[in-house]
Amino acid sequence: MSTYIEVVETIATEVVAKHATEVDRSGAFPQASLDALREAGLLGLLSAKELGGMGEGPRAAALVVERLARECGSTAMVLCMHYAGSAVVEKFAPEAFRRDNAAGKHLLTLAFSEVGSRSHFWAPMGTAEKKGEAIYLNARKSWVTSANHATAFVWSSQPMAAEGASSIWLVPAKSQGLGSSGKFDGLGLRGNDSTPMVAEGVQVDETALLGEDGTGLAIMLETVLPIFNAMTSACGIGLMEGATSAACQHAAGTGHQHLDSKLADLPTIRAYLARMRIATDQARLMLLDTLSAMESGREDTMLRVLECKAAAGESATQVLDTAMRVCGGAAFRKDVGVERRFRDGRAGTVMAPTTDQLYDFIGKAICGMPVF
Repeated sequence: MSTYIEVVETIATEVVAKHATEVDRSGAFPQASLDALREAGLLGLLSAKELGGMGEGPRAAALVVERLARECGSTAMVLCMHYAGSAVVEKFAPEAFRRDNAAGKHLLTLAFSEVGSRSHFWAPMGTAEKKGEAIYLNARKSWVTSANHATAFVWSSQPMAAEGASSIWLVPAKSQGLGSSGKFDGLGLRGNDSTPMVAEGVQVDETALLGEDGTGLAIMLETVLPIFNAMTSACGIGLMEGATSAACQHAAGTGHQHLDSKLADLPTIRAYLARMRIATDQARLMLLDTLSAMESGREDTMLRVLECKAAAGESATQVLDTAMRVCGGAAFRKDVGVERRFRDGRAGTVMAPTTDQLYDFIGKAICGMPVF
């Protein structure tokens, strides 16, 4: 039987890579890639084996996302959000929904960041108001990945009645009162269908509550943040890996005919490529150590969780900028495979928690101050 690593390798090379350029060019959702992942059972990667899933954890999710990101950042980010939502669902959702998710019947995503609190995802402004037996959700979400393609949203709101910063809900995409702002047309990750969403009197019942009322912050920090940061780090590493490979191929295969030399013959070019390789490997080692900390419950786990996303985000911008420099004017061409990753790589530093927020959190942690 093939392992999930072997399966994702086949899908990445035979499906995702084939569609990556068109997904970026047109801003199309990577449906063919998601269909292939679904058929292979990879949408149920984190679901329990007894429910039909693969029973894997954050390490597997990060490795799958990293491999896909080498070929297509949009596909990797859509799957990242699905796995982040699945981590919450697997802990708190009813068994019937979990079973359907394990079977690949759902594409999940997070709906946390809001217009009123922006990248402070832990502080929703949206409300959940109980009237009789029903709860009504109202909110203006600033960015929701897979907004027009997800089947359900892991949704944050202020608590109904309990003390606390937030509550978390499972909201079906077909709920009346949900609306999105249409097609995403952005600089990078152009196929990830990330748009603002509005909830106007969306009706759910109490079974939609994931966890207890008012415990949303704990779910965000204990369940979502570790796996989300690990996967977004993996996405950045995959983009770095893809760009480094493309830059090396370009340098080794392109040169100056009148000098009978290749770009790779220049020490300056080799030095740039070496820096790219080192930075990519450093970010990967940080991620692998973070995953080890998560698995063993090490004392420094949260520090590593905060550090790995900041490190990968900063490294990605540097490595991808260097790839553009190495490939020169050719880097602006689509066929070289650098400029798409250059644009996609910018998302890591601005996606909540942003790199600047992470620096603040890390600084608080190492100074012995409360992080949140």
